[in-house]
Amino acid sequence: MKNRIERINQLIRKKIADILLKEIFVKGFLITVQSVDTSKDLKYAKVKVSVMPFSGWERVVKILEKQTSNVQNKLNSVIKIKFVPRIKFVIDKSEERADRIEALLKKIKSN
Repeated sequence: MKNRIERINQLIRKKIADILLKEIFVKGFLITVQSVDTSKDLKYAKVKVSVMPFSGWERVVKILEKQTSNVQNKLNSVIKIKFVPRIKFVIDKSEERADRIEALLKKIKSN
């Protein structure tokens, strides 16, 4: 079962990345689908996206929330499985944390 969910996660990640690339354009931002985490019952999928530059992530989240039903409909039409999970976009903040750690390390090194 775990292997099946991993394959579904990869399929959803690829299809949503394609949809975002072709359908959703936010001027001045690069949106990347980092990962998808589908629940074991295949009802829900958490789609982690990163935003560059990170400083405007709130604006991108609002746009993605407004477009979720549109993306969901397109996903439903391109994925041929019995139940397509309901998607929810979340921001992957790991890059922001990495930047903060790097800044702290540079500060320590310069002292």
